[in-house]
Amino acid sequence: MAVHHDRSRPVDRRVHVQGRPVDSYPALPPEVARGSVRRITVVGEEILSRPCREVTEFGTPELSALIDDMFLTMHVADGAGLAANQVGVDLRLFVYDCPDDHGVRHVGHIINPVLDLPDPRGRRLIDDSEGCLSVPGATMEVPRTDRAVVRGLDKDGNPLLVEGTGYFARCLQHETDHLLGHLYLDRLSKRDRKDALRQMADRREHVFAQRELRAARLSR
Repeated sequence: MAVHHDRSRPVDRRVHVQGRPVDSYPALPPEVARGSVRRITVVGEEILSRPCREVTEFGTPELSALIDDMFLTMHVADGAGLAANQVGVDLRLFVYDCPDDHGVRHVGHIINPVLDLPDPRGRRLIDDSEGCLSVPGATMEVPRTDRAVVRGLDKDGNPLLVEGTGYFARCLQHETDHLLGHLYLDRLSKRDRKDALRQMADRREHVFAQRELRAARLSR
């Protein structure tokens, strides 16, 4: 998920890591320093349109390295969330570094996530601007619920429960969609989807250039 820069959102210094509050946390997660940048897949590539496989092996160096690489790739792309199939790996895993509507920062990863949304009778849908690192340069209004809970596992196989409201709830829903083989474009009308693809065609080269600049800065 691409970062939505909204200056009207309040700023809060609180940070939740893996769903739990912490006293302090660095601006760049430690995974970033250990990772390598991977290529981000783009709409139209087959891996983005099919469900990902369950992760069955935990605590492995390969899984830790993938998470490190995803964190660095997400930060280079100025993202708030990134799913494994966006770096060409068809596993049910995503990482995130995303604020909620109160400015509280949420950082972590979750494996084999299951999304739990509010009861439809009490569900509140919010239209807000949404972008995707696999649809570079495009943003569109997408309806999402203002609260979401995701249950899954961490890289060592320990159970996780992550709750989100507002913009962070949007992020949790967006990334879980990816692992089911869906892009936010799939939630748009045909007309709006064409508009998003036109935006991408116009802006993608600028977005790619910005990613290269950020990668160069982080490598210094």
